[in-house]
Amino acid sequence: MPLNIKDLKITSADFEPLGMLRDEHAGDKGNVLPKLTVSGVPAGAKELAVICHDPDAPLPQGFTHWTVYGIDPSATDLSDAQEKYRVGPNGAGHMQYYGPQPPAGHGKHHYYFWVYALDTTVEGTPTREEFLAKYADNIIEQNRIVGLYENK
Repeated sequence: MPLNIKDLKITSADFEPLGMLRDEHAGDKGNVLPKLTVSGVPAGAKELAVICHDPDAPLPQGFTHWTVYGIDPSATDLSDAQEKYRVGPNGAGHMQYYGPQPPAGHGKHHYYFWVYALDTTVEGTPTREEFLAKYADNIIEQNRIVGLYENK
């Protein structure tokens, strides 16, 4: 089945696409999860997953800031996702959101907040890499919003 990429949306009231994330969202300056909203969930979705990933981090696989599973497909406001759904490990192995904290002087980093609509439920709390390897064929639609952050 071809991947549908036109209906599912993830947006934020806290930043525009390719806009700067505020300091309060940074890991070392408040660590507040940005407000996220999901819409256009396709029929047949059994679960949503959201992953925040920084491919610009100076690590071989970048750095994953947040993984969350078990999101009800009828959910629209993800402001309580940290408490309401199954949070998986971030890149440091901790089960929590960890906001942007790029190295000083490393330039602007891109923070991809991906939403995935799946035709199955996710077991447990896999890492980002485990999730993509195991559930890639179960993703019926995906989309993202990208925010920027820089430590000068």
